[in-house]
Amino acid sequence: MLGDDEILTVTLAEGAAGLRLDRALAEALPSLSRERLKSLIKGGRVCDAQGATLWDPAIKAAAAATIEIRLPAARPAHNAAQDLDLVIAYEDEHLIVVDKPAGMVVHPAAGNLDGTMVNALLHHCAGQLSGIGGVARPGIVHRIDKDTSGLIVAAKHDKAHEGLAKQFAAHSIDRRYLAIATGRPMPANGTVDAALGRSATNRKKMAVVAEGRGKHAITHYRTIEPLAGATLIECRLETGRTHQVRVHMAHIGHPLVGDPVYGRARKPLSDVLKARNFVRQALHAAHLGFIHPVNGNRIALDCEIPADMRELIDELRV
Repeated sequence: MLGDDEILTVTLAEGAAGLRLDRALAEALPSLSRERLKSLIKGGRVCDAQGATLWDPAIKAAAAATIEIRLPAARPAHNAAQDLDLVIAYEDEHLIVVDKPAGMVVHPAAGNLDGTMVNALLHHCAGQLSGIGGVARPGIVHRIDKDTSGLIVAAKHDKAHEGLAKQFAAHSIDRRYLAIATGRPMPANGTVDAALGRSATNRKKMAVVAEGRGKHAITHYRTIEPLAGATLIECRLETGRTHQVRVHMAHIGHPLVGDPVYGRARKPLSDVLKARNFVRQALHAAHLGFIHPVNGNRIALDCEIPADMRELIDELRV
């Protein structure tokens, strides 16, 4: 250590000869992204075995060269770490997948500055976060609504964050939701291809908009089980837009049961919801599949449907 710096000494592999320096170092240091290393090089924090500073990320690396990196300590996140219950579906030194309960906000924001999943992760991952962009915080690459339950992945360092973000941007993440929709979708299995954007009448809501005005959005749905006045469906997201499943199902006339924004149940279903005090959208992120951003392994995770939805399904079975 030098002051608050951590000194990393790396000997490049034989195969690194001729590669750009930033690329060679990224391959040797899986916890640091290439962009982060490029920034460190340009900041004068990388030198060779003789102590000469290497200022150019594009210079060619030499085989078996010894490189020293002065890595500044990650700045503390401005959010407070809180000891909150978390259900961990998967965890290693690179990333963590949480089975988030309904009612928990993912990220602190106005009105929800604590009690969030990020606050809980800062406590759970204390000492494991090498920094996203130099800040000791979990890297959230996607979100699910406060009142939606299920799987969400977060990165512990830049390299994992960058790799996951690329997969989400390429829409290669396998995301499947279980939902209870009102009525009987017809056809029983189908695809909703409709762009989404902010509602013109309510900026807190999303709406289907003309192609070119909003963001391209595709949801594939299939019927799992008919229920009394409703249907248990699975929705596979080809894209991941804000409120996508909720808006798309409402658009085809089958809003999600309990959705306070995009739908309203009719009697006798509304009486069942009232008796059960079921006041959230019946939506659960049940499956998450992706390529591990560091080791390349395929990760496929499933989580059980929560008790409130399971009990509602049992009562609505015909």
